Amino acid sequence: MSRRTKLPSWLPVDPYILALLGTVVLAALLPASGAAADIAGGASTGAVALLFFLYGARLSTGEALDGLRHWRLHLTVLGATFLAFPLLGIAARSLEPLVLTPQLYSGLLFLCLVPSTIQSSIAFTSIARGNVPAAICAGSFSSLAGIVLTPLLAALLLGGTGGGFSADSLLKIVLQLLVPFLAGQLLRRWIGGFLLRHKKALGYVDRGSILLVVYTAFSEGMVAGVWHQVTPLRLGALLLVEALLLAAMLALTWYGAKRLGFGREDRIAIQFAGSKKSLAAGLPMASVLFGAQAAVAVLPLMLFHQMQLMVCAVIAKRRARDVVTAVPFPHPAPSRNWGSQTKERP
Repeated sequence: MSRRTKLPSWLPVDPYILALLGTVVLAALLPASGAAADIAGGASTGAVALLFFLYGARLSTGEALDGLRHWRLHLTVLGATFLAFPLLGIAARSLEPLVLTPQLYSGLLFLCLVPSTIQSSIAFTSIARGNVPAAICAGSFSSLAGIVLTPLLAALLLGGTGGGFSADSLLKIVLQLLVPFLAGQLLRRWIGGFLLRHKKALGYVDRGSILLVVYTAFSEGMVAGVWHQVTPLRLGALLLVEALLLAAMLALTWYGAKRLGFGREDRIAIQFAGSKKSLAAGLPMASVLFGAQAAVAVLPLMLFHQMQLMVCAVIAKRRARDVVTAVPFPHPAPSRNWGSQTKERP
């Protein structure tokens, strides 16, 4: 990659977000309709099933079980992901319809139900010099739990918010997500080596599948005219609400972990794994749950995903600097007030 293609280090914009935005623009200019929409819908369904099959085939059950000895940390992350986040989402219901439209609120609530990320949680924990093995296990547990908990929580909380959740949606979740995932787990012993050898190529399959899901969802939204519901003012309000949501979870995971007695490295893992939401897991689920309304429903998740990357990149760098400045000077000058070393930044 040439230097001109690299983004500035101070601008942590995920290139994949740019690809997602390009897909949205393509769907706005050339939405699939008629027979093309049927073909795109069928391809999207197959892509979602393939995506979760690969998730299941790649998830090492042995590694996840090895991490059980740090069960307090994992329960803390799961509590943040599937308890604290949903409670904040429920509290945001007071913003509907004055601040957020019913469709945007459904998307915001769905965002709060999605599992945590794996890759970015590990990356930021590593940059901040936290407990990386714990972040790996916590992300894996969250993803695995999300296969079951996200649909169940959606059935409980989205049924009366215009999310369109029904018994048919639950059946689609089972057939398109859970069954392929379990099939991948069962076949992992035979195909795991192949997947590991072709990890880079399969990464393009993952991302391409999600782009197809986004194109199909936003095409349906364009045809249905759902974008008339999202004004610039509503979009600005959504960004503000999500910024407050992210700030609340970052503070809760950091200071809450301290109150629970976790050390600094564990607190870093808890903060980065417990404050994030997975775009890769959320988009396919939203396409199944929301149908034609998925275009608006996934908008909060897409915006939150980029926001969390930018904010956590800054925090991770600050945490890393805190470790460096906290190293004792080799020959300190004698002083009664030398005291503790550089204080850790919140």
